[in-house]
Amino acid sequence: MPLPQKERQYTYADYLAWPEDERVEIIEGVPYMQATPSPEHQEISMNLSTQISVYLKGKPCKVYAAPFSVRLIKGDEKEDEDVKNVFEPDITVVCDQSKIDKQGCKGIPDLIIEIISPSSIKHDRVTKFNQYEKAGVLEYWIVEPEGKLVSVFLLQSNGRYGRPEIYTEEETINVGIFPELTIDLNGVFPSVL
Repeated sequence: MPLPQKERQYTYADYLAWPEDERVEIIEGVPYMQATPSPEHQEISMNLSTQISVYLKGKPCKVYAAPFSVRLIKGDEKEDEDVKNVFEPDITVVCDQSKIDKQGCKGIPDLIIEIISPSSIKHDRVTKFNQYEKAGVLEYWIVEPEGKLVSVFLLQSNGRYGRPEIYTEEETINVGIFPELTIDLNGVFPSVL
């Protein structure tokens, strides 16, 4: 949810000065507080990250789990004060390691996975979806713990996400950017909490 602030554009410099015990993202200069993830959310994140990490071992691409900042830059932002889009996706895959620095990713990741919670549904489905599409993130997943569903969006040649492929907990996902990687959703969603 957006923070009630006066008409002000926040930047990555503000993000760096934010109290460490508060999770925040900045989208188009507007700060959004993030809720603390539930145990179910964390278990799903770990299960997905593990499957991806095992596949990527020894490859140039790396997987990063939250908290991990992603500065979606357009190319003309030279200073921290110029960057107005800072995200903390639940899972981020970056293949070009020159985009990784001590603060996280400065550039466009190859794959982003968001695990929605009741407070983040609109934010993940609309705001982040539009920002990731506009930036050119090749693959975007929205994971729904409640329904045990995963929606996979692939960037098309026209720069837009195509119609999503939707998977249930009994299915496997062939990852678009890694054709040899199959994610077994049966091992992702917790059975009982």
